[in-house]
Amino acid sequence: MMSRRQFSVLNAGALLASALPRAASANSKTFPYAEFEQRIARKDFRDITKDVLPTPSMVVDLDMFEKNVKTMADYGKSAPILLRPHVKVHKSVDVAKRQVALGAIGVTTATIAESELMSNAGIKGVLWTKQPASHNNIVRTINLTKRDPSFMFVVDDPTIAGWVEEAAAAAKVKCRVAVSVFAGLKRQGIENGKPAVDLAKRILASKHMQLEGFMAYSGDASHTKTWAARRKRTEMDLAGVQETVALARKDGLPVPIVSGGSTGTYNMDKDFGLTELECGSYVFMDSAYQRVGGKTNDAVYTDFENSLTVLVTVDHKLHPSLVTTDYGNKAMARPTDMVKGKPWLNVINQGAEYGGLTWKDGGGEIKVGDRLDIYCSNLDTSTNCYDRYYIAKGNQIVDVWPIMGRSGAAQR
Repeated sequence: MMSRRQFSVLNAGALLASALPRAASANSKTFPYAEFEQRIARKDFRDITKDVLPTPSMVVDLDMFEKNVKTMADYGKSAPILLRPHVKVHKSVDVAKRQVALGAIGVTTATIAESELMSNAGIKGVLWTKQPASHNNIVRTINLTKRDPSFMFVVDDPTIAGWVEEAAAAAKVKCRVAVSVFAGLKRQGIENGKPAVDLAKRILASKHMQLEGFMAYSGDASHTKTWAARRKRTEMDLAGVQETVALARKDGLPVPIVSGGSTGTYNMDKDFGLTELECGSYVFMDSAYQRVGGKTNDAVYTDFENSLTVLVTVDHKLHPSLVTTDYGNKAMARPTDMVKGKPWLNVINQGAEYGGLTWKDGGGEIKVGDRLDIYCSNLDTSTNCYDRYYIAKGNQIVDVWPIMGRSGAAQR
């Protein structure tokens, strides 16, 4: 016979379930929220569906993600061109290992911290795309070279090359170094032609540096709208790089790699002298890339799927044509974001933890408690706000991938 206490507990659970939003009630009435983090830690994903996730959170559609990684890997093999994908987009060892498993020769990083995280996780062939210009970075660069001889980095300044040589000599190591050359972005890259070749010769003559070739990142080309305009911009940005490589080879310098490229230009970079691609965004894609257009469609870039969304909850509906969400400034909400499956909705900012959706036509069916998927505008900055990806097959969560380095500052 059921006790009064047991009856009360069951009745309270039923009342709670009936009061919850419809999408969540079926799972929420049985899901043990007190065990959520323990379940995640031991990878026990029973009953963990999108409906029970905290929001805002990043969700990756596993099928779309795997399709993206395979599409780029297949292109690299057919072109052929080597892949050294950039990790600044995902900051995930789980993603990097899947890229390497399909043929990537290593990964590209934006910071020494990312380089350490990837290398320490067993990823070989890490290329850091900034030169070590501080004492902190030089020491860490030398230490990482000691631990991982496959690690590479760039320089674009003879002074930095001198500092690296001195530090490497003291540590008795030989650093693998590529010369970063100008390719349209004024933020880095030595002048093409004689200045770049002279720096390459200095590295080649060094006892403690090994010349790996050149790096040239044409970042402005990557988001140039329409494929034809993007190709024209890429050709212009990489013209000087091609001249530098030709001059270096004429002078007898080895040029093992010419690294660069992006998701937007991946299928044209080989034509302008690159030997390996540093594409990153293709694994997830974002709303900014979706608008640049592809080779077969000037309006929408369809080469890769939008496999990552930010899951958000509608918190309030108190005014006409406006709802409030929990996707605010701290979660990197932007007016250029797009709502999956509901193009008439516009994303707005309302505060640190408050976002919003507005509409002119449609949208009347949006209710408090609804959950929506948002395509974020810029993957690099958005992923920097979260500590994990929830990996989904349909509505079911099947894995969780940590976003590396989130226990401290982006550059620590």
